[in-house]
Amino acid sequence: MITMRNERFSINNLPIRDKLIIHFLLISILPSMALGLLTGITVDRIMERQVNEHTLQLIGKVNDALEHYVVNIQNITYFVSFDPEVQRFLNGEPADASGGPDEHYGIRRFLQGFTTLYSEIAGILVVSSRGDYISNELYVRTDKSLTEEDWYKKAVEHQGIFTIIGHPSGRNLTSHVNYRDNEVVSVVRAILDPDTQKVKGVVLIDLKLRVIAETVKDVRLGKTGYLTVIDQSGNIIYSPSQSEIGQIPLEWFTDSNFGTLSKRVDGKNLQLIYRKSAFTGWITIGVFSTRDTVPEVREIRFYMIGFVFLVCLLGIGASHYLAYSMSKPIGQLISYMRKAESGDLTIRHWGNRTDEVGMLGRSYTNMLTQVKKLLALTELQERQKREAELRSLQAQIKPHFLYNTLDTIHWLARRQNAVEVAELVESLSKLFRIGLSKGQDMIPLADELEHIRSYLKIQSTRYRDKLTYSLDIAENVHDAQVLKIVLQPIVENAIYHGIKERRGPGHIAITAEESHGNLLMRIADDGAGMSAERLAELRRRLEHPPDAAGAAKPPGLSGQPGYGLVNVQERIRLTFGAGYGIRIDSAPGRGTEVTIVHPLIRGQSDAEEYGKAVDA
Repeated sequence: MITMRNERFSINNLPIRDKLIIHFLLISILPSMALGLLTGITVDRIMERQVNEHTLQLIGKVNDALEHYVVNIQNITYFVSFDPEVQRFLNGEPADASGGPDEHYGIRRFLQGFTTLYSEIAGILVVSSRGDYISNELYVRTDKSLTEEDWYKKAVEHQGIFTIIGHPSGRNLTSHVNYRDNEVVSVVRAILDPDTQKVKGVVLIDLKLRVIAETVKDVRLGKTGYLTVIDQSGNIIYSPSQSEIGQIPLEWFTDSNFGTLSKRVDGKNLQLIYRKSAFTGWITIGVFSTRDTVPEVREIRFYMIGFVFLVCLLGIGASHYLAYSMSKPIGQLISYMRKAESGDLTIRHWGNRTDEVGMLGRSYTNMLTQVKKLLALTELQERQKREAELRSLQAQIKPHFLYNTLDTIHWLARRQNAVEVAELVESLSKLFRIGLSKGQDMIPLADELEHIRSYLKIQSTRYRDKLTYSLDIAENVHDAQVLKIVLQPIVENAIYHGIKERRGPGHIAITAEESHGNLLMRIADDGAGMSAERLAELRRRLEHPPDAAGAAKPPGLSGQPGYGLVNVQERIRLTFGAGYGIRIDSAPGRGTEVTIVHPLIRGQSDAEEYGKAVDA
């Protein structure tokens, strides 16, 4: 035990040059072993993550392209349903005779224009609720009414909502080109009477599968990967001829809109990456073999091992040079430190080195000159601490949660025809929304006034005829920026200590105007007022907010009346200085008038510049 202790003690006391040599040798050898071991573990994960991200991006682009085509088809159904001639046909009215012998020639020419403009459309058919139909490409096989078709019934069930049917199956329709069922995708939309909401007919459009194939076929995933598309029922919309999976079970995919999964099919390990389209409901799936990434992994491993070997080789030679170049200036700096430790604070370290040791020496030289700056920084930090405490008081009620919950309650009240409750909840919702203000301290005066209107509306609902209010804002201050939530605590004070204490109804008047380059906001009530002694005590409290150094407020202040006024006073003076704040005048039985002296700041940029000047 004694030998081991002495050996450990001697290692700890080795010169720094020897320690650096040992250190450099260790950091050049150990990384070569660790990287060689970790490369095999991490490179597979890195490659898999990169492949997954790249594939998801490709799938997302494919989904965007497919959604573009489907959106165009949806728009076409609206154009068709709004056409006057189509409306006359659906209503059973006679068509315009200008078309010659074919009374519906104009409608067919109208539909033909879409198939000419959009090559992806295989055919358009309009069928009325009576079973009559018009089409440019499609016609019935038998005399069976089209209103008995599954696609017609499904369109009626969705009541005018655009619906994707998928591949048609067993329908009583064919086309001049005679497309097979697996070569088109059908979409339908019922046309409703705007007055009675009854179904007047259905628009059916066949989309060529060639469009989907051309969008998907050029996407390559590795050497053998491919894309396939299935609908929300698991039916295959598109699959290449060389696909390694036949029917893909819908149970493989979770409720999320995208994800990855691994499956073993016919003895092959396959990676599946999918993304669901929110508009079409289709799932685009990338399928590729996990073996596609093996050659890239081996190449990365080869370069990594070669790099580590080179680092080890160079580390042995470089360690001696680096140890000497670092230990010498450190020794010089130690001698300077010892002189400063002895009391000579005028000692300076001069050098032209630009590495860490040179930076350390210059930092030591600048240390004494930074004492005043550190004191100023400490003072600033105390001020910021006070501001953070004030912000934390505003955040205690979790405004995000309350705002979203109140918005939900508002719409539920609207649905129940509880108009007064809905308006009250809406006012409270605005109160919290403006109080949140995206984390900003300065907000437009208009938002602050909207905040106090919401608050007064809530209080008016509570006190009914007991409370009335008015706002008079000068035109030249509408674009001013103010600290948020400076009016509400004062108005609340006026209600609970003024209006509430008087007999009969009371009135609160709020005004805002410019005066000598400042913004003056006055809150006057005709309430009970206060005695001269109470007014003097409140004025004394307003003149003792904590200063920039964090001086404590008078004890017991937070529990006494007028704490809201004092809180506003603190925020204004912490932000703009002692020249601004609150003035209060009151007399028993005559009400109270509170004046807020606020700098007139116009625009967000001026607010930021003003804040910098105050901090300086």
